[in-house]
Amino acid sequence: MLLLQRFAWRLLDSEALRSWSTMFVAIFIQALPFLVGGVLLAATISVLLSERVLERVVPRSPLAAVPVAGLAGVALPGCECGSVPIAGSLVRRGVTPAAALTFLLAAPAINPVVLVSTAVAFPGQPRIVVARFLASLVTAVTIGWWWALRRGQLPVHAPAAGEHSHRGRAFLATVQHDFLHTAGFLVGGAAIAAAVGTFVPPTWMDSVADQAVLSIAVLGLFAVAVAMCSEADAFVAASLTSFSDTAKLAFMVVGPAVDVKLAAMQAGQFGTAFAVRFAPLTFLVALVVAGLTGWWLL
Repeated sequence: MLLLQRFAWRLLDSEALRSWSTMFVAIFIQALPFLVGGVLLAATISVLLSERVLERVVPRSPLAAVPVAGLAGVALPGCECGSVPIAGSLVRRGVTPAAALTFLLAAPAINPVVLVSTAVAFPGQPRIVVARFLASLVTAVTIGWWWALRRGQLPVHAPAAGEHSHRGRAFLATVQHDFLHTAGFLVGGAAIAAAVGTFVPPTWMDSVADQAVLSIAVLGLFAVAVAMCSEADAFVAASLTSFSDTAKLAFMVVGPAVDVKLAAMQAGQFGTAFAVRFAPLTFLVALVVAGLTGWWLL
């Protein structure tokens, strides 16, 4: 770069590259604190939390464990970046994979911080808050039950707590592995999301805002591409004034469930084969549930 700087400075100083770098850094910094919190909580679950506590909280039956895991998401403020390592930790501790996936989808979508931010973004519109809660919970439980009925498993590429005789060393090893492993995929996903947000013209989206079904699909795809944090996406949705409330709901339901950075992090935690199947299914279910909920409530 030093040798080529005379020729490359115009490219590096371009408006598009500055916009991309600003959006990339914003997405990464916005997600990083929640990723750290999720990794620390995941290590606590994996190393320090006793199996008896997990057995008491989560039923042994996968079908019964799914709705319990979904409602447990209310109690954990955080975004989707932290839910991925937590889900992996739950699987390592013996929680049924269907319940872990349900928690992964529910926690970043229905926790109190997200619901309050949605209420602030849409003042005087409590129906949108209720619709977001119901649609996100139904999406998570539907995916969880589907995974339970097909008896799917989740390969977790992380060291088990039993590999370290000392709990302190096991805790630090789990934190180090999960953070480095997941943050690398977060960087890649944030770079893709920033590229889409920078180079896709806004006029393309405005041209379909008046088409009911197409606008829902477009905002769903937009949520996948821009990879907003679930605790801030309501303000972006509220700014899309040309779209219907149902389309905005689809944006807020799809985003915490599946986006480019989340799919990349899931690939790192559970394997590429899982992410390739799980992401399209989650997108389709979230889009349909959001559309039906919006038609019913909004």
